[in-house]
Amino acid sequence: MSEDKEITPEEEELVKKAYDKSITSKEKVENSKNDVDTSELKKIKILENENSELKDKILRLQADNQNLLKQKEKQMTNEIKKNKYDLLLEFITIYEDFIRAEGSLSKNNVDTSGLDGIKKNMEKILSENYITPIDAIGKPFDPQIHEAVSVAEDDSVDDGTIIQEVAKGYYAEKRILKPSKVIVSKKKSEK
Repeated sequence: MSEDKEITPEEEELVKKAYDKSITSKEKVENSKNDVDTSELKKIKILENENSELKDKILRLQADNQNLLKQKEKQMTNEIKKNKYDLLLEFITIYEDFIRAEGSLSKNNVDTSGLDGIKKNMEKILSENYITPIDAIGKPFDPQIHEAVSVAEDDSVDDGTIIQEVAKGYYAEKRILKPSKVIVSKKKSEK
C-alpha cells in the first residue's frame, strides 16, 4: 500500500528546517517560562523584603510610641508630685503659724484646749502625706538638710553641732521639703 519513497534532498532540507524551527520555538517557550518564573520570583522576593522592612518600621514606631507614653507619664507624675509638695510646703507654713499662735495664746493664759482638734487634723494631713520633721538639735550640721542662720560659741559641744533650731525642717518621703534653720556651735577661741 505504501510505497517507500525516497526523500529528495530539498524535502530533507525542508524537514530539517521545520524541525529546527520547532526546537527553537520549544526552547523559546521554555526560556520564556524560566524568564517569567525568575521575574515573578524576583518580584516576590522584593515584596517580601519590603514587607519585612515595613514590619521592622512598625515595631520601631510602636516601641518609640511606648517610650514616649512612659516618658510623658513620668513627667506628669513628677509634675503632680512637685505641685503636691509645693502645696504641702504652703500648708506647713500655715501649720507652723498655727503652732506659734497657739504658743502665744498659752503664754497669755488663754485656754487653747479647743485648738487641739485642729492641730491633730493638721498633723494627720502631714502624716498621711509622709511629711516628717527633721530632727536637728544635737546633731552634726549637714548642709544638705540644715541651713545655718547663725554660729554661737559653746564649749559644751563639738564644733558644728546644732544647738538651736530656729525653724523646723521637713522631709517629704525621702526628699528634703524644707531645710531646718539652725544655730551651729563653735568652740571659743583660746587667747
